[in-house]
Amino acid sequence: MPTTKPARKPTAKKQPKAPLKSRTQRGDLAPERIAAILKALDEAYPNAACALTHRSPWELLVATILSAQCTDVRVNMVTPELFRRFPTPAAMAKASLPELIELIRTTGFFNNKAKSIQGAARAIVERFGGEVPQTLAELITVPGAARKTANVVLGVSFGKAEGVVVDTHVFRIAHRLSLAKGDTAQLVEQELIKVIPPDRWIAFSHQVIHHGRQVCIARKPKCGICNLEQLCHSKDKTWQS
Repeated sequence: MPTTKPARKPTAKKQPKAPLKSRTQRGDLAPERIAAILKALDEAYPNAACALTHRSPWELLVATILSAQCTDVRVNMVTPELFRRFPTPAAMAKASLPELIELIRTTGFFNNKAKSIQGAARAIVERFGGEVPQTLAELITVPGAARKTANVVLGVSFGKAEGVVVDTHVFRIAHRLSLAKGDTAQLVEQELIKVIPPDRWIAFSHQVIHHGRQVCIARKPKCGICNLEQLCHSKDKTWQS
């Protein structure tokens, strides 16, 4: 007598796995968190501005080049005499390297910096009619004017936001606030411009730089007085509310 096979039980269809939540969905880069960070920065540093003393785009360009691996305070001590001796790009283009080196020696890396500011002067005279160019594409072709320097000059002197200035303070704090994960300034900038509104790029950099100097310092950040503390989950926090 033939046997009949028992009917198979219907198998439930496998449901597709839910995609892993992105950093934005998870909360690190949620618009409301970004807005809270920007609000806190506004409250703490409503009038944050560039700390480099200057009277023109040219002077700011030179001062920014000199500020590499040097404090703004030191640069501001050096530039008055430098610009008294060589007040224009044309004048600096004609200066001798030994003269420039002697004037900027205390800013460190003076040999390379002297070559950069003289090269910048010559480029601006020869290729831009003696005026600092107002586009990122042109400005980064000037000796010494890498992307960070160019963003400083464009933002401060011309009010043009073509990127976010990422110095050591912005780099450090962007990581501490989980706004970026990149291991270079260029990568961090690309991450920041995706989450910070363009109309805040200039002010954001100034505010974060001030915050990095005064509160969120590299070693032992002053978390107890930080108005961003509740928004921060950094592993090196020194105080937790």
